[in-house]
Amino acid sequence: MEDLMEEIRQFNKERDWDKFHSPENLAKSIAIESGELLECFQWNSNYNKDEVCEELADVFTYCIQMSMKLGVDPKEIILKKLDKTRKKYPVEKAKGVSTKYNKL
Repeated sequence: MEDLMEEIRQFNKERDWDKFHSPENLAKSIAIESGELLECFQWNSNYNKDEVCEELADVFTYCIQMSMKLGVDPKEIILKKLDKTRKKYPVEKAKGVSTKYNKL
């Protein structure tokens, strides 16, 4: 993950783009790119995997940049959230169902 973060850091530094990457602008960019990802599936379930991967990469890139801007470790915050979600959705109640946690 550190190598990937350094690659993104260097890419932005070469272009002097970090000044545009406030948490607010990154959050907007995540939402915009997520919309573009969703657009890949807009009218039917047929999708172009290469296009989906490009949009997914954009979402990941902005999310990683947001974590760097906030000074948090992406792996750490993902694992923390997964632990919290694990408690909300215990296997014995949630396995094989998509029911929201408060209705299990």
